[in-house]
Amino acid sequence: MAAPNVRTSSFSRNISVVSSSPQIPGLKCGPNGTTFISTGIRDLDRILGGGYPLGSLVMVMEDPEAPHHMDLLRTFMSQGLVNSQPLLYASPSKDPRGFLGTLPNPGSSKEDKPIAPDLDQGESLRIAWQYRKYMENQKSSIDDYSNDFDMRKPLERQFLAGRPIDCVSLLDSSDLSVAQDHCATFLTKFPRNSSNIASIGRIAIQSFCSPLCEYSDKESEMLSFIRLLKSMLMVSNAVAIVTFPPSMLSPSSSTRLQHMADTLLSVKAIPDGDKELEKLLTGYKDINGFLNIHKVARINTQVPVILEAKTFSMSLKKRRFLALECLNQAPVDGSSGTSYGTSGSCSGSSKSGALDF
Repeated sequence: MAAPNVRTSSFSRNISVVSSSPQIPGLKCGPNGTTFISTGIRDLDRILGGGYPLGSLVMVMEDPEAPHHMDLLRTFMSQGLVNSQPLLYASPSKDPRGFLGTLPNPGSSKEDKPIAPDLDQGESLRIAWQYRKYMENQKSSIDDYSNDFDMRKPLERQFLAGRPIDCVSLLDSSDLSVAQDHCATFLTKFPRNSSNIASIGRIAIQSFCSPLCEYSDKESEMLSFIRLLKSMLMVSNAVAIVTFPPSMLSPSSSTRLQHMADTLLSVKAIPDGDKELEKLLTGYKDINGFLNIHKVARINTQVPVILEAKTFSMSLKKRRFLALECLNQAPVDGSSGTSYGTSGSCSGSSKSGALDF
């Protein structure tokens, strides 16, 4: 009996065997074989669909009037250190290691706390309350993927001691050869040569085009460095976040840097005493700044990511924990109105036609 003729196609999908649950902490599996690491901000993880994909380049455009890009760097670096992930940090300062002392410590932003029962309610209720308190402490402990970080409390020494941290100063460098060598050496430790991920790395570069650096007038060299960094990231299990002031570059160079980013963000300071903006937005006094999402990384897919919004307010929940929220427009007639985050679009289904744009 002749063997059956099995039809094969050159269009068959090549699926590599990837574990559905990463074996090391700090990783999350996404669609189309994408693996994410946390941004260090839970709201941003949710907005981006999981976090930053492995092998991606994240670029943040700074605002000279506000240091909000530093919050994105701090939470990104702290999350990596909490998950015992190697870190490379570069900045235009004489002592970049001193920046580690400003990293936030993981905490819990939950407001509901168990209330102790009365002693007259019996032994059984007391035991139940102790068990509930134990479970609350377990939930508020260090998370394997993402944490809430207390921006007022410095990172504890236990997360810094023994961690592989490489700090590079860009201040006295006449070119980017030193930074390039450090990045190349760092990324060789995380090759993407198999389906099993042994370790992942994080690179954080602050104020890449700062005028304090001697190479700040060599725009072609800076573009070549970013292009090389992106090519090395594509074949490694690492993520790099680079902040830069676009006003320090020519429009063409700034546009090319933005084009090379897989995920492109920008921060904006909130103007002081803007009466019109205060009337337009609810919770204006609690807003510290704005985060704009210009581009989201697309790994192993051509389908664009549809965001609920592109501009989010940055505020400190309980004056400690960084939170991102959709902008809520204050109702013109003074009624309660509907939150933009719940409507899902600018026009929505509001009864007032005057707000439909």
